[in-house]
Amino acid sequence: MSAVLEQVSAIEDFLLMPETELAASIEAAREALGKRVVILGHHYQRDDVIRHADLTGDSYQLSVMASQTDAEYIVFCGVHFMAESADVVGKDFQRVILPDLGAGCSMADMASIEQVEEAWEQLREIGVLEQKVAPITYMNSTAAIKAFCGRNEGVVCTSSNAVPLFDVYLKGYDKMFFFPDQHLGRNTGAKFGIPLDKMVLWNPHEELGGNTPEALLEAKLILWRGHCSVHGRFKPWHVDKIRNDIPGVKVLVHPECTREVVEMSDLDGSTSFIIKTVENAPAGSKWAIGTEVNLVNRLQQRFPDQEIHLLAPDLCMCATMYRIAPQNLAWAMDNLANGVVVNEIVVDDETRHYALIALNRMIEMTERKT
Repeated sequence: MSAVLEQVSAIEDFLLMPETELAASIEAAREALGKRVVILGHHYQRDDVIRHADLTGDSYQLSVMASQTDAEYIVFCGVHFMAESADVVGKDFQRVILPDLGAGCSMADMASIEQVEEAWEQLREIGVLEQKVAPITYMNSTAAIKAFCGRNEGVVCTSSNAVPLFDVYLKGYDKMFFFPDQHLGRNTGAKFGIPLDKMVLWNPHEELGGNTPEALLEAKLILWRGHCSVHGRFKPWHVDKIRNDIPGVKVLVHPECTREVVEMSDLDGSTSFIIKTVENAPAGSKWAIGTEVNLVNRLQQRFPDQEIHLLAPDLCMCATMYRIAPQNLAWAMDNLANGVVVNEIVVDDETRHYALIALNRMIEMTERKT
């Protein structure tokens, strides 16, 4: 035991290390580990972390790509729920490492499994569950909530496939209970013409979510009171100002933005949609993009022939995503090279089983619609 402990590198050893030494340390560990390790970098990660990523993408996309490798170690430069998803879909021998355990997601933290189960029981008590109700959770949620959906005929959705999944459930169910992002749920419901008075907001800190039994019984869509701390900061006045400042600009936003901002935009869609839209746009195009700043900055660098702006230039990066720095990555990689696994994310077998049911259901339904 003592011999193993002596091999463990301390994070303090890396905190004051110059950037060039950090980069060299990460690459030396990668070379020592070879194909035994794969480093994942989410689109919202900072550039000095992304530069070391073997694979970049959205959260679920990264989990799937990592599962298709033979890497023993998956180092996920993202946030906690993403690392959980990688463990859920990964091969049995693969081990997932989150370089900083403090890298969470404020949206995912707005819905705990205890709160969701209590809300479900309250709906049962007033007779709502006598109707066909589908629980749908956004990918930005804990593995436990994904498993809850797997147990209860529900599904996981992404911002890319929310529309086809809503289409399936609107045809086969009386209502949907969508969590934890109210804005993605509301914006997707609006695309199907669901009136706002048929969408009720569930506050987990109030009895019946702050609603009357009648409102819940009549609702078509019950929305959890959660939101993205980054996308929720974009406001209608930002859209007005950028259009006034830059004639001819097109506003492109993520559907985690508020309903008002999405209504005022020219286009809205997932991170992948945003990237593809810019990739396919002609030179000289003008964009004001409402999403995380690191992604927008990289699009500016990739497409200098287009005029690309952050919709609200005074807004910051995703603070929790930003917790993963080169220092954390160097520390985790150095330990792996020395045979020590730190910050491993492990989902228990039962949770993994039911979460996979919800994820596989998502895949099956999405493929059926395409």
